Amino acid sequence: MATGLFTFTRWLHDSAVPEAGLSAAQRAVLEAAFHFLDQRGRDYFSRRLLSHVLLHARTGLKVAQVARLLGFSRSAASAQQGLSSKEVVRAAQHRLAGRAHGKLLPRHAGPVAHFLGEHPEATRWELLDFLRRTLGVSVSRMALYRFLKKYGLDQAGRLVAVPAPAAGGPPPAADTAPPVVAPPVAATVATPPTPGVPAPVPPPDFFLPPPSTPAPSCSCPAPSTG
Repeated sequence: MATGLFTFTRWLHDSAVPEAGLSAAQRAVLEAAFHFLDQRGRDYFSRRLLSHVLLHARTGLKVAQVARLLGFSRSAASAQQGLSSKEVVRAAQHRLAGRAHGKLLPRHAGPVAHFLGEHPEATRWELLDFLRRTLGVSVSRMALYRFLKKYGLDQAGRLVAVPAPAAGGPPPAADTAPPVVAPPVAATVATPPTPGVPAPVPPPDFFLPPPSTPAPSCSCPAPSTG
């Protein structure tokens, strides 16, 4: 309730929002927001719902002004601009459920990859719900982000699953041609000679040709007579 020094003017002053620079429409909206906080309290959920309305109601207020008025950081208010009303309610439900508990372990990577493969368009909130319902693990968005980054699942939706071949069907075609097998070569086994039978004489071309020089060459040293 607007009692004591906490008034509409003080609220604007503490939030660094110049009252003189507000248009009539902006002043009316902020007065309604002030009365909402005065009636429902300044808890996280009231401020979160009100910030979602002010950020998407085309009031002409800057994101930083809305963040200061409702006690949020500039980055948190900017992140909320991209959320739908359903995602805002889910975020409030996660916070209302209490502090995140549990821990994502390496064995959870398989179920997470399977879920992302079947639901490539799933949001982070839907993945958090899957973890809580299926694995009984409740973690923060930052913990989930680090887990997906660590195991390469942050782009799992881009993966294409290859269907397994049907039972009894033809085997998948190989990417490479089968290796060429050389024809077998017949091996020749030598027959041992028979005792008492002379061995066959090799053909003439087996031997070296006779020397063409009948006498010793002049370049050779003279034979010794001693």
